Amino acid sequence: MDRTLIKDLKSSIGSQVKISGFIHAIRDQGGIKFLQLRDISGIVQIVILKSEKEVFDAVKDLSLESVLEIHGLVKEEKQAPGGFEVQAMEMFVLSAAEPELPIPVVEEKGGEETEMTKRLDWRWLDLRKQSKSNIFAAWTALEEGFREYFLKSGFTQIYSPSLMNTASETGSDVFEVKYFDRKAYLAQSPQFYKQMAMAAGIERVFMVGPVFRAEPSFTTRHLTEFTGWDFEASYISDHSEIMSMEEDMLISGFKNVKEKLGSDIEVPSKPFPKITLKEVKKLLAEKGLKNEKVHDLSPEEERTLCEIIKEKNNSDFVFVTDYPVAARPFYHMHHEDDPTLTKSFDLLYKGVEVTTGAQREHRFEVLKKQAVEKGMDIASLEGYMNFFRYGCPPHGGAGIGPARIIMRLLELPTVKEATFLPRDVKRLTP
Repeated sequence: MDRTLIKDLKSSIGSQVKISGFIHAIRDQGGIKFLQLRDISGIVQIVILKSEKEVFDAVKDLSLESVLEIHGLVKEEKQAPGGFEVQAMEMFVLSAAEPELPIPVVEEKGGEETEMTKRLDWRWLDLRKQSKSNIFAAWTALEEGFREYFLKSGFTQIYSPSLMNTASETGSDVFEVKYFDRKAYLAQSPQFYKQMAMAAGIERVFMVGPVFRAEPSFTTRHLTEFTGWDFEASYISDHSEIMSMEEDMLISGFKNVKEKLGSDIEVPSKPFPKITLKEVKKLLAEKGLKNEKVHDLSPEEERTLCEIIKEKNNSDFVFVTDYPVAARPFYHMHHEDDPTLTKSFDLLYKGVEVTTGAQREHRFEVLKKQAVEKGMDIASLEGYMNFFRYGCPPHGGAGIGPARIIMRLLELPTVKEATFLPRDVKRLTP
């Protein structure tokens, strides 16, 4: 007999089925016993009658979270959750759980949830809760929507290494590792490799992979390793085209989450509001907010700006554009009419930065000049600079932090909750 998922049992009323899952609850009423069995698709009530003596007697030895296989009859029962239950005829213990759980899988109603550090220590038990496993259903649906946009728009998926011979970005906050007879670095982003793909003539690429940041940050939005979604496109006129692509990508992703999870997710509409960093600073100053970062936005400024935009434009998203050269990597293209500013942007979502993007500098001599001005070691950048020696199309792209999107989408308290196995300054397990 093939296994039936709990979500499909209602269509099997009157039939015998095989179901498998974790014991969610046990209730002994003397002459009749009840179990609740949970699989990835839901929870069902199991009734065990005294007439099935072998199964009935075995219930006393069961513990919560043990894994069972049950063969039984699906019966209509109006008082049971969902209007049906399974009458057990045979029961097999596939894996017995120790009776004392380190953290509860079923939290008491009205009680406080177990402290997060302890839940992360026992992450696999924490993830048995439907509210936690649903996080990754949302991840899957969001990425599926993104992928649908990329594939229909002519993008090619590429895969880049995490080990680099030189630090990417500015060279700070990188993990250094021993690589045989030399040093290597864990990639802060796949930026250089995306640009190599542009030089190779692939024109449009997207990537999914790990990103490493050696930042000693203890915030709700930072991790030392996270999954990054990246894309890059050739033959653009400026960074506004990259912003337009990201809008379409996000709309596709949010639509898919709404369709797949049947949620009340608000799908954004195009175009997203756009405002320059200079305008943001002026707007926030008028609100009496202190300017904590001259060339960037503080978390408080990001939150306040998003509140203003939500009230004014009814949008959860806002692009902040035209960051100063001092705040951006050497490879961001400068504005022709104001070379102190870059053709760059950040995307904020519900008070948190979720994307950084820009048009890149593709002209070899200009790129070399900008690297020198930033104090970069040109010799160590030779491999990267070679991408631009033999012709490279104008191009731009963005790096996206999907865990931050999920965090805000599902209103989670921290990006750690949105991450399967988070890594931060103090955590390397499980």
